[in-house]
Amino acid sequence: MVPSRLLLVDDHALFREGLAGLFAYQDDFDVVGEAGDADMALAQTAELKPDIVLMDIDMAGEDGIAATRRLKLAFPDVIIVMLTVHDATDKLLEAIKAGAQGYLVKNIRSTELLEQLRGLTRGEAAITRRMAARILEEFQRGQRVTEVPDESSSQDLTARELEVLELVAGRLSNREIAARLVISEHTVKNHLKNILGKLHLRSRRQAADYGLARGWLRNPESSA
Repeated sequence: MVPSRLLLVDDHALFREGLAGLFAYQDDFDVVGEAGDADMALAQTAELKPDIVLMDIDMAGEDGIAATRRLKLAFPDVIIVMLTVHDATDKLLEAIKAGAQGYLVKNIRSTELLEQLRGLTRGEAAITRRMAARILEEFQRGQRVTEVPDESSSQDLTARELEVLELVAGRLSNREIAARLVISEHTVKNHLKNILGKLHLRSRRQAADYGLARGWLRNPESSA
């Protein structure tokens, strides 16, 4: 069996050394290089032609998700697996959208890490059941938003509620929204409660998606 060629991308040298030590005892993996930032990862991928890139998210300068987008654009066949401390659904979804074929949290056991990576050679995604459940939940949530009867209009919401919803779409927290609009967090929560009640939805994310889908809100980037 030809071993899978690995590139380790993490700005912590000690962590990379630990991973390299783990793979050194595996006949089916060969660490061909290491990188501490996005630019080095791109250069190493071009030079070493790894099969799999293990990518951290938090790195000095460009983060791992942005680096993944660049890598997949330049080398669409390379397999990228995020290996990160972030156990958060938004980061998971961003990484998958950027082109990652796996998302593993650093507290994973070494045996499970190896098994997940071996699954890649069988065409499987390197992702735990818990993370897979989150992706399914987000997909189902999106389906529920699109299936809600279109009986609400932007006129049902006040101008202030639309402002709040637009900032929610920009992924601002309640505290950040309060600071942006010069109101209290309690007032922000009341606005969100009213928005959800008027739209008959259960979460702020659903409400933001609903508003964006109907053209009530500007692009989130313009609200950030």
